Amino acid sequence: MGTWDIGPFDNDTAADFAGDLDEAAMEEREPVIRRVLSRAADSTGDLDAPDAVRAVAAAALVVAQHPGGESTCSSYGPSEALPKLPTDLRTLAVDALDQVVGERSELAELWDDAADGQRWRHDIARLRAVLDPPHPPQAGVLFETTGHDG
Repeated sequence: MGTWDIGPFDNDTAADFAGDLDEAAMEEREPVIRRVLSRAADSTGDLDAPDAVRAVAAAALVVAQHPGGESTCSSYGPSEALPKLPTDLRTLAVDALDQVVGERSELAELWDDAADGQRWRHDIARLRAVLDPPHPPQAGVLFETTGHDG
């Protein structure tokens, strides 16, 4: 797999995935993204690198349509328009990204051995944070005690 940077579409496999999306009919693009995310998210064994790479690219497309997300400004990403993606793909993308960086991910293992491994993990965490932001601590008191018994 040729990889030239840490971005979601900065490798041959993700660029090929973008090409597959461009070639698919508009109504087939969302199901293609869903299948890629499901394959990674539902992985019970080892997640091979090509499946993980496609999942990262698919998650980046979901992030691009999320409020607060950023577009995939790679010349290797899809050039054709995508339909409005359903919001349930956000949870699926989070689950897929969790598998991508998990112990049984070949891609995570490859990046851990690379000089830019920490940058790559940071980029995956950034994508995940857009889809599933950490909840801020609750301000104020949830329950007041009045000192009354009973």
